[in-house]
Amino acid sequence: MKFGKKLAITAIAGLALMGTAACSKGGNSSSSSEKIPSKVTKKTNVVFWHGMTGVQQSTLQTLTKEFEKKNPKISVKLENQGAYNDLQAKINSTLQSPNNLPTITQAYPGWLWNAAQNKMLVDLKPYINNKDVGWGSAKNSDIRTELLDGAKIKGTQYGIPFNKSIETLTYNADMFKKYGIKKAPTTMQELKQDSETIYKKSNHKVVGAGFDSLSNYYVLGMKNQGTDFSNKINFAGPQSKKLINYYADGVKKGYFRVAGSEHYLSGPFANQKVAMFIGTSAGEGFVKQGVGKKFTYDEAPRPGKYTMQQGTDIYMFKHASANQKAAAFKYIKFLVSKSSQLKWANATGYIPVNEGVVKSSAYKSNKNLKLPAKLESAMKYLYSVPVAKNSNAAYQQLNPVMQTILSAAQKKQNVNNAIKAGKSKFDAAWKQ
Repeated sequence: MKFGKKLAITAIAGLALMGTAACSKGGNSSSSSEKIPSKVTKKTNVVFWHGMTGVQQSTLQTLTKEFEKKNPKISVKLENQGAYNDLQAKINSTLQSPNNLPTITQAYPGWLWNAAQNKMLVDLKPYINNKDVGWGSAKNSDIRTELLDGAKIKGTQYGIPFNKSIETLTYNADMFKKYGIKKAPTTMQELKQDSETIYKKSNHKVVGAGFDSLSNYYVLGMKNQGTDFSNKINFAGPQSKKLINYYADGVKKGYFRVAGSEHYLSGPFANQKVAMFIGTSAGEGFVKQGVGKKFTYDEAPRPGKYTMQQGTDIYMFKHASANQKAAAFKYIKFLVSKSSQLKWANATGYIPVNEGVVKSSAYKSNKNLKLPAKLESAMKYLYSVPVAKNSNAAYQQLNPVMQTILSAAQKKQNVNNAIKAGKSKFDAAWKQ
């Protein structure tokens, strides 16, 4: 996963901010009662900050040109801020000078908690419900409800979902056949059993499974036990320990592993060192490239009831003029339309946010990827990290905490001591 690996490495290294973006000059701050223009009748510029690279960026550029051709009065300036890490940092630093913010930006909702608290974002509900600029209602947008809800901050619809992914199970179908595994595991118990079987039958040469995102492993594991992610979680409590020890026991015994310094398990998977892994659906293109003709791989829903919906939404800043806001929303509406989302999903591997695309034969019949035909069942129950004060910081802290715990398990050290130390760091992240 070269693209995904780049993001992970930049996030870990904490690279310096990239470049200086032009600002979106747009007039006075607006109020919620500001009249939405029914049409954009004069030349209007929209500035869009994003973090897309490679095929994602080229596809976004193509779609933007298509939009501008259909809307000659609107010019959209795409400004790449680097990786997500850089984009988040650029937004945070520019919030101190609101007039230098773009018209719209890609972002995770947790990044904009303070911006929402300081009333710097535009409530998009009036635009959604507007028949001229929007759809007339959220239902008419054909965007999946859980995805729309995931773009809310404290119940207000500040964002519109755009480039989304879910967690899925990628597995070596040839290896399954070789070791007598008849179908992809659907529960965590089956995942454990199948992983043990493969590890034993391969004479300990092949690890059964692993999870790319340890943060997601923990959040979804707790959700599947009935607990939402919040500062009320007792990291050292019985429920949490049960979840942690499930993975720790597998690492200790050899049938589970973590990505570690390789950042993603797609590499070990392509080299047939691991039989299956749980990772982002947006990475299938990289899996396909890595596997080549060495063996047959396949995709399946993530074991367990819930899967994680991730990826960024598009948010709008209040300082923009009324015309800019209307123009920007028309652009957002175009990006999430059925036609655009079909092109976007097929080219990039992100899941379509438009339900019409998910259910369409044009998407399901995509022969280049395995997921489209199975996406409907794979995203039956979606979950996202709840947007609350410091929830993003606590979520991010889970990865190094879990790494330390699982490293202790691998070294046959005391896991309970590592969990206690992890609790202190997890609790501190909520309080920072």
